[in-house]
Amino acid sequence: MATLRKTRTTTVRLPLALYQQLKSLADNYHAGSSLNDLMVRAIKAYVRMHRRKQIDAAFADMAQDADYQREAQRIAEDFALSDWEALRQKENDLETRHADAHFARPSR
Repeated sequence: MATLRKTRTTTVRLPLALYQQLKSLADNYHAGSSLNDLMVRAIKAYVRMHRRKQIDAAFADMAQDADYQREAQRIAEDFALSDWEALRQKENDLETRHADAHFARPSR
C-alpha cells in the first residue's frame, strides 16, 4: 500500500535570479529532483536550522539560570559515583577486548 503524504499547494513568487538558480540546481546537481522537491528540501533545512537556533537559545538561557545551574550541579554530584563506575567498567571492557584481539592474532 502506498504511503500518502498530506500536502498543500501554494503559490510562491520568487525573484527571477533566485528562480533561475534553483532551476539550475534542480536540473544540474540534483538529478531526478524537480524544482518543487528542491524547494521542499531547502525549506525543511531552513526549518531545522531555525529549530536548532531556538534550542540553542534555550540552552543559553539555562546557562544563565542560577536555579537550573544549582539543580544540574546537584544531579551531577548525585550521579558522580555511578558515572565513575560506568567509565571504569567500559575501560576494563576495552582493555579485555584489546588483549583478546592481541592474543587471537595468528603468529607469522
